[in-house]
Amino acid sequence: MRFSVSKDIFLAGLQTVQNVVSSRSTLPILANVRIQAEEGKLRFTTTDLDVGITCITDAAVERFGGTTLPVKRLTSIVKELPQGEIHVEVDAKNIASLRCGQIFFKIHGLPADEFPPFPEFQDSKVFTLKQGEIRDALKKTSYAISTDETRYVLNGILFSYKDSRLTMVATDGRRLGLVDMEVEFPQSDEIDVIVPTKCINELSRMCSDNGELRMYVTQNQVAFDVGTTRLVSKLVEGNYPNYRQVIPNEVRERVVLERELFLSAAHRVSLLSSEKSNSVKLIFTKNNLEIAANTPDVGEARESIPVVYKGADLTIAFNPEYLMAPLRALSNDEVFLDLIDEMSPGVVKIQSPFLYVIMPMRVS
Repeated sequence: MRFSVSKDIFLAGLQTVQNVVSSRSTLPILANVRIQAEEGKLRFTTTDLDVGITCITDAAVERFGGTTLPVKRLTSIVKELPQGEIHVEVDAKNIASLRCGQIFFKIHGLPADEFPPFPEFQDSKVFTLKQGEIRDALKKTSYAISTDETRYVLNGILFSYKDSRLTMVATDGRRLGLVDMEVEFPQSDEIDVIVPTKCINELSRMCSDNGELRMYVTQNQVAFDVGTTRLVSKLVEGNYPNYRQVIPNEVRERVVLERELFLSAAHRVSLLSSEKSNSVKLIFTKNNLEIAANTPDVGEARESIPVVYKGADLTIAFNPEYLMAPLRALSNDEVFLDLIDEMSPGVVKIQSPFLYVIMPMRVS
């Protein structure tokens, strides 16, 4: 095959797919990108057998064909080339010659027909979503995904389509992030699927603030179309736990907090929480919140911020990282912290359909 393409377009195509490769040395071809030269375009594809991604870019194609080349090495080379046209020719032995001005590279590849086939999505449920809303929802929930491999059903985000709404949920058992949005779809398409972490990370990268995306769901696979890029993934098998039962259905105290002020104070105080104790206390007294950390052999930190609080004195402790994670992901000036007592979960809310449940730690 033979084609010419500008450096920027070639690099953009490679960077779109370069993260979805496998390090399994048993199948060397999984470290490669399949490049297919078709009429006026190049198609780039990578996969690790669980997640796959493909995208299309423009190119001047002189001879059709396909090959696979080591994607990390190829991306590194193209990144270092000067601006201008890159001329690529691949021979029958899958050896690619790259020319750019006075620069020449030769790279050994593997045959395109040995590359795993890309899944088809004929009989699937299709949902049309707004990229900006999905990107925002992923930002507000993905930090709560479990990294514990033994609880594999929590290693992803639940997409629950019910009653003309999409609810996205992530939890690791100690905290839970949830976002709700209105979506049009027939009642017959109601479904719950768990999209794994690696696919979520790629989807976050793909989405922009504008435009639509399409989500295709089959029994055990999912695909997302964003522009000329398609991301596919196996779904996490199993039933997601009943997340509704961990969301408190009563509120005794609602405290309005300035998000950035509260985040900065919590961060400063957390500098003196140790890995062992790893907690900060929120001490509520009349119109005052004191954030405190006390670690034997290390020291202690305290910071007070004014709040509107009229209830009984209350002390509750949280893991500082879990407390700060939603505050970093939100952009609102104000957040609400709903509390019941020292031993019940706290709930962070904002004006839009989002909530974050955080389990308290024992106050010693």
